[in-house]
Amino acid sequence: MMRLVICVFVLTTGALCALAVSTKSPAKPAPETDVITVFLTGNELGQLQPCGCSGGQLGGLDRRSALLAGVPVQRRLIVDTGLLVEEASEQNLIKFNIIIQALSLLDYDLVSLTEKDVEIAQNLGLLDSIGSVFNIISSHSTADVNVPAKFTKQFLLRQETVAVTVAAFDAESRPIEQISELFGPRANLHSVNILILNTRDAGAIEKIVKMGIVDCFIVPAESDEPEVISAPLKEPLILSVGRLGKYVGRLQIRTKQRGGKLTLGFSAVPVTENLPQAESLVELYKAYQQIVKEANLLEKQPRFALSNGLEYAGSKSCRPCHEYEYEKWDGTAHAHAYTTLEKVGSAFDPECVSCHVVGAEYESGFISEQKNGYLKNVGCESCHGPGSEHIKTQGEVETAEPRLDCADCHTTEQSANYAGNEQFYLEKIIHWREPNAAVDVKEKGEIKD
Repeated sequence: MMRLVICVFVLTTGALCALAVSTKSPAKPAPETDVITVFLTGNELGQLQPCGCSGGQLGGLDRRSALLAGVPVQRRLIVDTGLLVEEASEQNLIKFNIIIQALSLLDYDLVSLTEKDVEIAQNLGLLDSIGSVFNIISSHSTADVNVPAKFTKQFLLRQETVAVTVAAFDAESRPIEQISELFGPRANLHSVNILILNTRDAGAIEKIVKMGIVDCFIVPAESDEPEVISAPLKEPLILSVGRLGKYVGRLQIRTKQRGGKLTLGFSAVPVTENLPQAESLVELYKAYQQIVKEANLLEKQPRFALSNGLEYAGSKSCRPCHEYEYEKWDGTAHAHAYTTLEKVGSAFDPECVSCHVVGAEYESGFISEQKNGYLKNVGCESCHGPGSEHIKTQGEVETAEPRLDCADCHTTEQSANYAGNEQFYLEKIIHWREPNAAVDVKEKGEIKD
């Protein structure tokens, strides 16, 4: 698997090297502007794009470019604060590679690698390659990993040079006094010092504030949406950049007059589904889907044993005794859920498939369309539980756990409008006889809303 990931990176690095020239710090200040924009993202956590199972979802690397490209290269600094994936699973190693390539295609100036990012990049042998396509910093340099801790880019603002420095610091393992070593004296330059910190500890932040050298803190995110933690109009600015790529943070640097004080303003811009997609990133995502398919991740994922020798039998096995319910269910979107994955090329992605088939996480559950295609789509046993004993005893033995709750798949990530509208969604799947059957079924626990 490691060889596959490295090969994919090598194949695309050549095309991306041309981008590296524009991401390095320029020898001369960029052309004069009235506003300097620092775009901030981070905490991708492996989210390449929203699942697409419902409307109104935010995010997608392929749509992010529409926001970043709205500001000319000479007037912007694009920064990612790291945490590209959550852990080093086989699928996340593939995602790590893809995200690195995506950030290159998006013309990022700088990526701050977390300790986990550095570890993964080093284990994959990609750390040097990453540094060749955009600037990287990290607060986790060691004798074996030599990554700078800061990066500076200069701009012209009202005929004066402004230096924007971004630094990463590990406040949990290093003395806070060492932060002064990251930011040089302001001298005759206007400067904006941005510190990526690995803690939200108020005491640690207060000590740094008293040093008077940091203008903007970026602290770990606790929600998907970016947040400003500092009080309105209070300096320095303390913020987080959010998670999963749903928003792009926009830090704008202004001055009212030449020689005047620099002011910072922050806003969070949602990455909405109506933004145009960048074709290069659409193709990159297709490459990811192909890699996942070839890696056979769906069949290799671990599966749990069902208790008491239970097995999944498939919805057609229920039809002889429940023909009315079967026919009604067959008319719902759930009964054709697997088809939606095929249409978008995600039918081999275990992260997607589990909610579109029967029992993917269990032995005797869905493995692949070729091996047990009778379990594709959301079927009877998704909600009622494995039916082998129920069928064998002609209904004398009730179906049992495990059963899915609607909210297991209709999460805020995958079904943005579900919470608060449960009854509306329940009515879409009514396949029992009215008027009493709905109440009876729910009381028996055969379906949960």
